[in-house]
Amino acid sequence: MSDIQTDLARLDWPKGDGLLPAIVQHWLSGEVLMLGYMNAEALAETRRSGHVTFWSRSKRRLWTKGESSGHVLVLKSIRVDCDADTLLVQAEPYGPTCHNGTSSCFGDDVRPAPGFLGELDALVAQRHEQRPQGSYTTKLFEGGIRRIAQKVGEEGVESALAAVAQGDEELLGEAADLLFHLTVLLRARGLSLADAVGVLARRHAGQ
Repeated sequence: MSDIQTDLARLDWPKGDGLLPAIVQHWLSGEVLMLGYMNAEALAETRRSGHVTFWSRSKRRLWTKGESSGHVLVLKSIRVDCDADTLLVQAEPYGPTCHNGTSSCFGDDVRPAPGFLGELDALVAQRHEQRPQGSYTTKLFEGGIRRIAQKVGEEGVESALAAVAQGDEELLGEAADLLFHLTVLLRARGLSLADAVGVLARRHAGQ
């Protein structure tokens, strides 16, 4: 978890009468999960406990997200905006964030589509470490690098063939298979999809 100790002194608590808006974002997908308000005590409790905690304006007390439902938000990092009057809280949600059962308080369709790749990357990493029985991903890892590389090659060829001889639905299906197996291959080499994205970003920045 990143620390904001050096930024605490510049937080502009008076601007919001002691409260700062705190935007909560999924730490992997970038999905905006909810908006709450923190006072200094709520911020301190969030950092101490590792569970995102707000000041409830209706209950007039500290309120830890998920304290009754169990759907907590586990803190990953906190950032302060340029005016020092808003917090960006990155967290890992355990269950739906909204009391209506949706992943976000803004509905289920606000996650950036590419953002799911971060969740997939994390899931593949978890499979690599835990190797749960019955998992297809576990079977791939246990088959070794050569077998995984073969699957990537097969999916690449099938994607190319679908592009020239099949419809959009088939192409999308093959492309999804290719992305998945490529993610597994990278993880088997001790790398991640995020590492590959980082190369793209650096290339773009160097244009």
